[in-house]
Amino acid sequence: MTTQELTILVLFYSRHGNTRKMAEFIAQGIESVPGCNARLRTVPAVSTVAEATASDVPADGAPYVELSDLKECAGLAMGSPTRFGNMAAALKYFLDGTAADWLSGTLTGKPACVFTSTGSMHGGQESTLLSMMLPLMHHGMLMLGLPYSHAELMTTSTGGSPYGATHWAGQDGAQVISEDSRKLAIALGKRLAEVSKKLQAAA
Repeated sequence: MTTQELTILVLFYSRHGNTRKMAEFIAQGIESVPGCNARLRTVPAVSTVAEATASDVPADGAPYVELSDLKECAGLAMGSPTRFGNMAAALKYFLDGTAADWLSGTLTGKPACVFTSTGSMHGGQESTLLSMMLPLMHHGMLMLGLPYSHAELMTTSTGGSPYGATHWAGQDGAQVISEDSRKLAIALGKRLAEVSKKLQAAA
């Protein structure tokens, strides 16, 4: 990575791999923009046992996010599976620990977008996206969605909304990401990168 490249953080939690795959498509869109680099990061699961601790390094996949990732990023894409119409506890737990960054304005003025994967079409795709937007707005981030210039928003039957990229995974999580959802995820990542570049240039 050259010193001129912008780092865009793609932060996600994924239990069965669907949200992780969405994150990879978001990253693909980011890296289609010259001068932008996607940094994939995840969060550890929340244990029901208070004394349990997660390994410092995941067994596979993206590394765990650190607060330094927030400082170093020029933009943020955040994704979670739906949990009763809300983001997963593991992601919320990480965000609840960012009070110092909220006070110092680490993320203020940076662009952000959100994405999700759900078990059912009407099981909270949009409410989950909105639940992730709330803490990012408190951090002073600039929220980006998907404009209807993307024709897939009008034709998709498997996910995708103006609030962010989505995927219908099915009750067993086995539904593959559709071509519409893939295109919309890539488009969202690309839009995030393009806006990040414009804001950096203006600064």
